[in-house]
Amino acid sequence: MPAPAPQPVPAAPGPTARCAGALLSPWSRFALLLLLLAGAATAVVLLEPQRLLTADRPPQALGGAAVVLFAVTYGLCTTALVPRPMLNLAAGALFGSHFGLAAALGGTVLGAGIAFGLGRALGQDALRPLLRARWLAAADRQLSGHGFRSTLAVRLFPGVPFAAANYCAAVSRMRWLPFLLGTGLGCVPNTAAYVIAGSRAATPTSPTFLIAMGFIAVTGLAGPAVAWRKRGRLPRLALRPGPRPAPRTPRPGQEEVPSRAPG
Repeated sequence: MPAPAPQPVPAAPGPTARCAGALLSPWSRFALLLLLLAGAATAVVLLEPQRLLTADRPPQALGGAAVVLFAVTYGLCTTALVPRPMLNLAAGALFGSHFGLAAALGGTVLGAGIAFGLGRALGQDALRPLLRARWLAAADRQLSGHGFRSTLAVRLFPGVPFAAANYCAAVSRMRWLPFLLGTGLGCVPNTAAYVIAGSRAATPTSPTFLIAMGFIAVTGLAGPAVAWRKRGRLPRLALRPGPRPAPRTPRPGQEEVPSRAPG
C-alpha cells in the first residue's frame, strides 16, 4: 500500500496576527471600555453640563428638533456618567413638563442602550468568567432569566445608580428588548418628578413643585428602606438548592431487586 501523504504543518501566526489577537482579546476590549469611560468623564468635567440648569431658555429650544437634539445629548451624557437628576431638571427647565419628559425619557433609553451595547461588546467576555461567587451567579440568573421584570424593578428602585445597572445588565445574558422596555417604563415616575420640579423651579412655593419634590424625597427614603428589608434575599437565592433529578424509571422487564442488609 502506498504511504499516506504527509499532512501539511500549519504555519505559525505572524506578528500581525498575534498583534490583532492581543488587541481583540477580552481584557484588551475591557481596557478600551475603561479608557472610553475615563475620557468621557474627563470631557464632562471640562464642559460643565450643569450650566444648563442656570442658563436662560434659548429661543431655539421651542421646537421638535431641539427636543430631539437634547435627547441625543442626554443619552451621550448619561453614557459619560453624568447624573440623570441634573439632566431631568434641565429638561423641565428648558422644555416644560410635557416636552421635557419626552426628551428625558428618550435620552434615558438612548443612553441605556449605548451603555448596554458598549458593555456587551467590550466588557462581557472579560467579566463573565469572574461570576463564580454564589451571589453573583444568583444575580446573573435573575437578570438573564427575568430580564424585563428585573430591569423594571431596578429602574423603579431609586437607589441603584443608572450607569451601574446598565453595565451589570450588559454582563448578563439579558436580551436587548426586555432591557430597553424595562428601562423606558421603570424610569417614568422618577423622571417625571424631576422634570416637573425643573419646569416649576421658578416658583418653588407652587403646589406642583412641592408635590414633585415630596415624591422625590419619599422615593429617596423608601429605596434604602426596601433594600434593608430585602438584604437577605439574594444570599438565600444563592444558597437555594437546584432542582432534584427525576427518579430513574426501570426499563420493561428489568425490575429493581432490593438490596439485602448484611447478616
